[in-house]
Amino acid sequence: QVQLVESGGGLVQPGGSLRLSCVASGFTFSSSWMYWVRRAPGKGLEWVSSITIGGSTYYADSVKGRFTISRDNAKNTLYLQMNSVKSEDTAVYYCAIDKVGTGRGQGTQVTVSS
Repeated sequence: QVQLVESGGGLVQPGGSLRLSCVASGFTFSSSWMYWVRRAPGKGLEWVSSITIGGSTYYADSVKGRFTISRDNAKNTLYLQMNSVKSEDTAVYYCAIDKVGTGRGQGTQVTVSS
């Protein structure tokens, strides 16, 4: 079955950077679109970014120009490079196999605060 394990979160100051990772197993990673979604305190799940099988990328307007999604099919790993982070980026971040968060793992907490 699908298993996704996120890591790399932590406390970061506004304007700082962080790289999240997600190791996938139980399905053919290289043949799957992959997604990052997040849940901010008191809010619902929000789509953040997607990457296609061929490496095309898509971003929510709120993170465009600051976040970069990438994948390493040899390592079955998905990444999210987060630059110029803002307080509103504080959330639990999940990788998933669709835009609504299907198959997501336990998530990794990102807290942006000075």
